[in-house]
Amino acid sequence: MAEHNLLGKKGEEIATQFLEQKGYKILFRNYKFRKSEIDIIAEFGGKLIVVEVKTRSSTFMAGPQETVSMKKQKEIIRAANAYIEEFEWGGETQFDIVSIVTNVSITDIDHMKDAFYPVV
Repeated sequence: MAEHNLLGKKGEEIATQFLEQKGYKILFRNYKFRKSEIDIIAEFGGKLIVVEVKTRSSTFMAGPQETVSMKKQKEIIRAANAYIEEFEWGGETQFDIVSIVTNVSITDIDHMKDAFYPVV
């Protein structure tokens, strides 16, 4: 597996543990719909929380959260709609980004709630 893929998997593990410690109930990891994927789907406070995890080893060029493009957001929203239909979710849905910067000396986690919204 490529090094960036290993870093991404490590980030997803860190994010999952972080959310669980905050009381989030993890419902699904790596939910796939066609070519789209949701890293983490959780439930918290009566809401379905759709989480995109972005992991980097530094913020030299850009912070991890800055790499979630409009195209990526649309893909996540499309996959979230498929999940909602498949599992008949009837409540609110929230889209979050957990950005992680991790290297040998630090691990920094930033949880951005309501990071983006579905376009109506």
